Amino acid sequence: MAGGTLTVASVLMCPHGGDVSAIPSGPRPLAAGVPLVLATDTFLVAGCPFLLGAVPSPCLTVLWIVPDIFSTVAGTPTLSQSSVGLCMSPALLPQGPVIVVDCQPQVTGS
Repeated sequence: MAGGTLTVASVLMCPHGGDVSAIPSGPRPLAAGVPLVLATDTFLVAGCPFLLGAVPSPCLTVLWIVPDIFSTVAGTPTLSQSSVGLCMSPALLPQGPVIVVDCQPQVTGS
């Protein structure tokens, strides 16, 4: 299912309310003047308050498991609103899906 393309300006959150930031690995095409993000880019989570019992277990990174299948940049899949990413704990355990709050609606990927 296609959805709005994700860019560095997209608003993403972990399921516990932490902010997800994309860090592109290099130059890339623009969507409405903003760089696209790819499944291989680094995504960091800040401000996740998640606890396992009384032990902090914040989401730290994102692992994209379902990127766009027909949209690529130099062979690397792009990401869209319909892509699935898992927020990962410090122990690299999945803690829930990324929530796409806002994205680039004029450009779509699938």
